[in-house]
Amino acid sequence: MKGVVIAGIGTDVGKTVVSAVVCEALSADYWKPVQSGIADGPGDSQTVAALLQCGPERVHPPAYAFKAPLSPHAAAALEGSSVTLERLVAPNTNSPLVVELAGGVLVPLNDEHTNIDLVARLGLPVLVVSRHYLGSINHTLLTLEALRAREIAVMGVIFNGEELPDTERVIARLGQVPVLGRIPTFPELTAAAVRAAAERLDLARVIHEASLHEL
Repeated sequence: MKGVVIAGIGTDVGKTVVSAVVCEALSADYWKPVQSGIADGPGDSQTVAALLQCGPERVHPPAYAFKAPLSPHAAAALEGSSVTLERLVAPNTNSPLVVELAGGVLVPLNDEHTNIDLVARLGLPVLVVSRHYLGSINHTLLTLEALRAREIAVMGVIFNGEELPDTERVIARLGQVPVLGRIPTFPELTAAAVRAAAERLDLARVIHEASLHEL
């Protein structure tokens, strides 16, 4: 497979951790096209680089990096800049590529485009990251519906954090989507923990089978 886009159903659902686990599972490169909030600490690219046993050479720098922890269009405007789709070109690599979005699929990149326009442009299937909270069923189903309305291949849903079997059953049934597994909350987020999660879930096999089914 060429790669996969990691899309969350909202903010702070664990896209970066899931991205690191998927990178380990597929021996993939990592790329976050647009990064906001770098004034508050290390960006997601640096976090993933520290969590991959293959090292930072598999992590490609973002096309845009903004200081404010805001939606890309707003963070860019504060710096007198703007995001253009033309600049968001996937890096050249012979490895599979894991692409982490900045927020959900309808987060605005500029006044005309959202993340879903970037996903359509990249032509990669999407793995949706869901986390349980009040409203997460709605947000997960809306994300799936938005992707399918644009005829974008959905590889499946992966849950991050605590287990809620009934919620997961409802999402799988109503969303008509395969559940690819769950990544637990790590007591300590380390490269070893990420590697163990990738091996335990056998994500390489699961993602490969899901991609064959969907594509």
